[in-house]
Amino acid sequence: MRGLALCLALLLAAPALAVQPDEILSDPVLEERARDISAGLRCPVCRNESIDDSSAPVSRDLRLLVRERLVAGYSDREVVAYIVDRYGEYVLLEPTKDGANMILWLAAPALLIAALGIGYGAIRARASAEAPDGLSDDEEARLSELLGKR
Repeated sequence: MRGLALCLALLLAAPALAVQPDEILSDPVLEERARDISAGLRCPVCRNESIDDSSAPVSRDLRLLVRERLVAGYSDREVVAYIVDRYGEYVLLEPTKDGANMILWLAAPALLIAALGIGYGAIRARASAEAPDGLSDDEEARLSELLGKR
């Protein structure tokens, strides 16, 4: 039981260990801005993990790059734009909602509406379809023969 509690505590503390003490800026305002920016950037190696939570070496490099740009006087938008220019939009945990990404944002609702329309049309067509005619005498005889009912 103690081992389970220890493992749980270590798992919960793991993301807090990602930002190393030597990365933290002395200015608390700049550090807070760096943390806000880092929380929105994806680690290029990890799956859906921010660079703030990742312990991958590339995440450390990105955290340092963010802090370096903030110290140089860049605005938050300029820092994010700089990172996106170097690594592509993949590094954004929440992609932008303009340009080509608009297709991705609208595709799911459009496909849902199309599927509902197709389903509705299929149900309406089936409901209004005529009942099939019964079997002819020849077909009845052949069926009985095949089933062995003589």
